[in-house]
Amino acid sequence: MDDAMWALEYVFLTSSTFFILLQTFAISPVLGFLYCLFIISIVTGLLRLRPIRGAMIFVSPVSIFNAFFYFTILLSKIAYAQSPYTDSASHLSGGAIGTATVGPIASASSATATVNGTATEFRPIFTVPAAADEGAVLIPNINDPQAVDAQIVCPGYTGSNVIRTPYGLNATLNLAGPACNVYGMDIDTLNLTVEYQSADRLSVRIVPTYIDASNTSQFILPDYLVHQPTVDSDAKSTSLINDLSFVWSNEPTFSFSVYRVSTGDMLFSTLGTKLVFENQFVEFVSALPENYNLYGLGETIHGLRLGNNFTKTIYAADAGDPIDYNIYGSHPFYLDTRYYEFSPTTGNLTLVTTDAINTTSNYVSYSHGVYNRNAHGQEILLRPTNITWRQLGGSIDLYFFPGPTQPEVTTSYQMGAIGLPAMQQYFTFGFHQCRWGYENWTVLEGIVDTYAKFEIPLENIWTDIDYMNQYRDFDNDAIRYNYATGQEFLARLHANGQHYIPIVDSAIYVPNPNNASDAYPPFTRGNDTGSFMTNPDGSLYIGEVWPGYTAFPDWFSDGAGPWWTNEVSVWHDNIYFDGIWIDMSEVSSFCIGSCGSGNVTMNPVHPGFSLPGEPGAVIYEYPEGFNLTNATEAASASAGAAAQSSAAAATAAPMATTKPTYLRTTPTPGVRDVNYPPYAINNVQGELAVHAVSPNATHADGTEEYDVHNLFGHQILNATYNALLNVFPGKRPFIIGRATFAGSGMFAGHWGGDNFSLWAYMYFSIPQALSFSLFGIPMFGVDTCGFQGNSDEELCNRWMQLSAFFPFYRNHNTLSAISQEAYVWSSVIDATKSAMSIRFQLLPYMYTLFYLSHSTGSTVMRALSWEFPDDPSLADADRQFFLGPAVLVTPVLVQGATSVDGVFPGVGKGECYYDWYTQTAVTAAPGQNVTIDSPLSHIPVYLRGGYVLPMQQPAMTTTAARNTPWSVLVALSTEGTAKGTLYLDDGESVTPNATLYVELTASARSLYASGRGSFSDKNPLANVTILGVQSPVMNVSLNGVGITSGVAYDGAKKVLSINGLGNNTASGAWSSDWVLRW
Repeated sequence: MDDAMWALEYVFLTSSTFFILLQTFAISPVLGFLYCLFIISIVTGLLRLRPIRGAMIFVSPVSIFNAFFYFTILLSKIAYAQSPYTDSASHLSGGAIGTATVGPIASASSATATVNGTATEFRPIFTVPAAADEGAVLIPNINDPQAVDAQIVCPGYTGSNVIRTPYGLNATLNLAGPACNVYGMDIDTLNLTVEYQSADRLSVRIVPTYIDASNTSQFILPDYLVHQPTVDSDAKSTSLINDLSFVWSNEPTFSFSVYRVSTGDMLFSTLGTKLVFENQFVEFVSALPENYNLYGLGETIHGLRLGNNFTKTIYAADAGDPIDYNIYGSHPFYLDTRYYEFSPTTGNLTLVTTDAINTTSNYVSYSHGVYNRNAHGQEILLRPTNITWRQLGGSIDLYFFPGPTQPEVTTSYQMGAIGLPAMQQYFTFGFHQCRWGYENWTVLEGIVDTYAKFEIPLENIWTDIDYMNQYRDFDNDAIRYNYATGQEFLARLHANGQHYIPIVDSAIYVPNPNNASDAYPPFTRGNDTGSFMTNPDGSLYIGEVWPGYTAFPDWFSDGAGPWWTNEVSVWHDNIYFDGIWIDMSEVSSFCIGSCGSGNVTMNPVHPGFSLPGEPGAVIYEYPEGFNLTNATEAASASAGAAAQSSAAAATAAPMATTKPTYLRTTPTPGVRDVNYPPYAINNVQGELAVHAVSPNATHADGTEEYDVHNLFGHQILNATYNALLNVFPGKRPFIIGRATFAGSGMFAGHWGGDNFSLWAYMYFSIPQALSFSLFGIPMFGVDTCGFQGNSDEELCNRWMQLSAFFPFYRNHNTLSAISQEAYVWSSVIDATKSAMSIRFQLLPYMYTLFYLSHSTGSTVMRALSWEFPDDPSLADADRQFFLGPAVLVTPVLVQGATSVDGVFPGVGKGECYYDWYTQTAVTAAPGQNVTIDSPLSHIPVYLRGGYVLPMQQPAMTTTAARNTPWSVLVALSTEGTAKGTLYLDDGESVTPNATLYVELTASARSLYASGRGSFSDKNPLANVTILGVQSPVMNVSLNGVGITSGVAYDGAKKVLSINGLGNNTASGAWSSDWVLRW
């Protein structure tokens, strides 16, 4: 029997070795070579492995290794066969036709291949050439040595015909000399309108005098697309107390300035510069003080403080999170904070222009906000002495918000200009898990089950484009993600209090007219209702995205909104999702122009680039420092990356040896060159049409995409919001979107896009989140552990803890990268559970913060400088943050670190902090950067004295957590006081039938709870913990009734604990007002 088993094992060893050699060399020559060395080392005796004792089948460790490798390869081939791009056996074609040029082709011919000895006919998948998405060679104007400076050659304007109005003035602006026509055709006459619209908003608007139907969209952004602030109904009285003053001058040409009345500070001034207003180029310049502090102007991966040598481009781009370039969102708003040293004796204010701060001096700050309501491509040049605003069209539509601190600015911006953020459902604050690469319902349910197995709370499971039928919206793959199996799985998921969120892309597949089986009803219904963009000649604009050649919704048409609502509803009838994730909404297209016109008979087609994991796109990247913690694996990955790079270089076209010839265009009277505007902004993609719908795509009302490109993401979020209201009447829609505009927070949250599994991007997630706080989109998070590249244990450990304090908390990564779910590494399990425990306890606090944000425009995540506006040392602090006013988070952001430096703002000036874990007061000096121990799996969290936090218990879901007893944590200030609030409702309704708002106040050794509202919460109050109690406590009473048990005072920690209050509050912790005295 033993001989027979050895013979069987020998046969398996031999056959599996040859099979693995063939497959590894096919995947990667380096991998094949490494495996070959391994086998040679075994055969020659250089490497000896111990036999496996007591083995049931195989004795040799090589057999076990080969078996594992053999089945891994088989499973990967099965998964690859399930890819939408291999449904037509494209993997058999070897990509031979991938070099075909794009042009009108009547049909794609069939071919044959031999599979297991059998001749099989198939239709090869056409790969769109990469050249289809390669644009003209442009040089950004800011880098062009031949660029003309409009400030030198243009004449500016002269103001006249000034007419005072009840709220400001109107005037006419005329060209002050011959037209320069430098980057467009000069507009001869402009209208200036200045309005003091409210106590906290000043409007300055400049538009062409003569506009008609032929060019309205080139200059005027309609109110129905983006809200246009107007004079408030009570402005007759409130505008009189506006702290801003508008002054204009004609010396030497028209300029204007905005001053702060209370201080005389000049906030914005174009004095000494020229206004340039052309049909494709508008420029205005404002002076700024030395070493200024500006924040905002999104969306860019950048530090929170923008600096004074940075060019910010605003043009929505499908670009995987490059640092300092334009990416998905368009937010032409900035916050300007200026610090002054204050003299207590004279009252004089001296502007602070250096980073050298004296901790004993007194400082005060003033902040204001500026919003440029313009949807065109823009470029904002931040230079040491000024800010230059350049835009490719539209009007100047400026709004100034006086503050004088960030909270007032943000509130005014949201309430008076862009709208308040949407209130989120309670479940959305649970943990979300996603990845590109969950192959089917079985795999998805396995992820859910594994989280449960390791007792890690999972609220929401997501699917990327894997679920789709050949990457088509509103249509599931009939085998891998069929409706029947999905409904069964989702029924179990929902019964457990969990939720499902699928992705929906922004382009709609155009079916192959020569293939009846390729019918796609969502396109047909949309096309029949005129719901898609067109070419200038009225034909359908057909670009290319994941499914192949695609059409794009035209939100300007009357049919697009109802069509989108119907498709979402029809799809929900089959799959009971709980929210929608909108992607590719810049809007992205993988080719320039209407490349699918005349080519749809080739559909479906493969993009002109390799997907992650495909040959040439194997992921070898790991986080910084990976070689220090995983040297062997890092060396292997480095070798693989080098081999892949060499292979790519061997087949790449030779690099040009001559200097590039740049395309430069000049203005033509009566014509706009929207595809190649004369002024080239510093767009991350170069030409405006690269990886985007072309600027000359046309909307139903004649508007060109050039004028509204930055609005597509905003419009699709609005349409999806309305669609979900139709699916879930009365419930708050849950949407996470990629491309956003000013005001998108009314409809959706945002995630930070395709970031990288790098420590740098974990850091950048903080300034990203804080910037979106300024933009009115508090529901923000990033792809925790990173999307692109492979993560590792240490990075994911730290990142899972950091993101636990972001409102939107999701782990997500790319196709073919290693798995990074929270349970993959043991230390990450511990770190995640620890951070999630804190998050769950803080959920009532976070939900209350969102209610306040939704109702008042306050922020949720906050920069240290916003909470402590009079401390100039915090001007660029973006490695720590506050969650609301009470919770200070100081994460480790550096590989290999076991400690982190952090400041405790306000210490020495009345502020105190308590360690979340030990509940003891922090010892720190004013301005001191304290070194805080932070071993792996620990994130420093502190409570700010003076705040009361109502909390509930951790659980596996938010539904379960909402049914746990209450506790109250009181962090007393140095004066022995504290305050807090709690908002409760049903957690889902747009307009709840009942709400409850509780105010908690601690003073004079008493804690008061006073509520108003009719929402009923039956959970009792279990305990109260009070930090900073300086002397022993002899008696405790609740509503005058003594508490005789469960009371403990820790004199060393200064902590008073009162437990066992359930019986005293059996009808509910907040069912009536109460006072606790000690």
